[in-house]
Amino acid sequence: MEKQRYERPLIKKLESSMPNKFGTRTEYVPMTHIDDVAVKDLIDKYESPLFVISEKTIRGNIRKARKAFENRYPKVQFAWSYKTNYLDAVCRTFHQEGSWAEVVSGFEFDKALNNKVDGSKIIFNGPDKTEEDIRKAIQHNALIHIDHLDELYSIQELATKAKKKARVAIRVNMDTGIYPMWDRFGFNYENGQAWDALNKIMRSEVMILEGLHTHIGTFMLSPNAYAVAAGKLADLAISIRDKYQHEVKYIDMGGGFASKNNLKGAYMPGADMNPTIDEFAEAITSTLINSNFKPDKLPLLILETGRALIDDAAHLLGTVISNKRLSDGRRTTIIDIGVNILFTSFWYDHKITPAQPFTQYTEDTVVYGPLCMNIDVIRDNVNLPLLNKGDHVVIQSVGAYNMTQWMQFITLRPRIVMIDTERKVHVIREKENLNQLLEFEHIPDHLKDFNL
Repeated sequence: MEKQRYERPLIKKLESSMPNKFGTRTEYVPMTHIDDVAVKDLIDKYESPLFVISEKTIRGNIRKARKAFENRYPKVQFAWSYKTNYLDAVCRTFHQEGSWAEVVSGFEFDKALNNKVDGSKIIFNGPDKTEEDIRKAIQHNALIHIDHLDELYSIQELATKAKKKARVAIRVNMDTGIYPMWDRFGFNYENGQAWDALNKIMRSEVMILEGLHTHIGTFMLSPNAYAVAAGKLADLAISIRDKYQHEVKYIDMGGGFASKNNLKGAYMPGADMNPTIDEFAEAITSTLINSNFKPDKLPLLILETGRALIDDAAHLLGTVISNKRLSDGRRTTIIDIGVNILFTSFWYDHKITPAQPFTQYTEDTVVYGPLCMNIDVIRDNVNLPLLNKGDHVVIQSVGAYNMTQWMQFITLRPRIVMIDTERKVHVIREKENLNQLLEFEHIPDHLKDFNL
């Protein structure tokens, strides 16, 4: 007979009335499987910590998003945001679902080409395009979204030398009622910068104005802000048509749609308060349809949605290292997942779920990572059951930015696996090892030998 483990007695107040400022009592169901694959089996085979990506969820998310927009607007094109998660397996899943590539660096541009994306279906954003990047974009017939006048002049010069016309758009920043306003990138709508750039392009013989682009913010909680932005881009496009008899082919509304993650400091869970993809679609498409575009001249609507399509498709599996009590009596649990691989823990309260059955007793807990730094806090307060050393946990909705912003710090970065639609597990990125890191280091001759 298996020996029962000891759990110390615990007195806990039951919340049976209206929620207070800390919310209602949290109930947990263990997350023992991901896409019908056992968490324990994944950790046993691929080690802990471990990122797990669900191909089924990715495909479901992009299909739902496409349906939301295509049911409301006749011409829609998604472009996968490489900076959100540029693992090739992830990018190619989106490309198989019809998404173009949206990149913000020469590195990401090369990655998209390597993923066999035709250059004409690569959108090149960002303020730091080198001359080599611009030459390559012109050569591959990519859509270059101009961020500033210095870039515009470089494109003019390089396209002239190449004797080839560059396909361009401008990024427009504007007041949408959301503050602080994102006016660092692009040309301002209100003060005339955008018109100045457009006039220069329209008078150029080596640039073709194909579209208008905006990206008003990140993790946006106001669909109406997108309606305001779409309206201002529509007015610009119609003014270009009237002044130059030139039809803008597309309006690119960028990204920034919120996922269902919980922002730190939010009163309600993200699943309850964050807008749905349908709400964003309704705000944007209604504005464009109700603008003064001729019915047969509606521009292509491009969306660069990243976070909202990938966040909930990935989980991070970890293992409990130990439990402690802080000097003020708070319970702490240390796990083998640090902020170096879970960067979004700085702005999200990620849901942490045990991966094995547990008793009904729970306690407010601080969850720390394994790093020797005081800011390595995964959750500063979360109600969890009493986990023991060796127990497993699942951190949910980690697909956006963690696998591009992670750092090799103190610990090596772990494996990433993808579960396909047939429940087969594939390693899509191996864990790091010391030899890989040492490849980039060089030791001067006078430091090669020493005696201790």
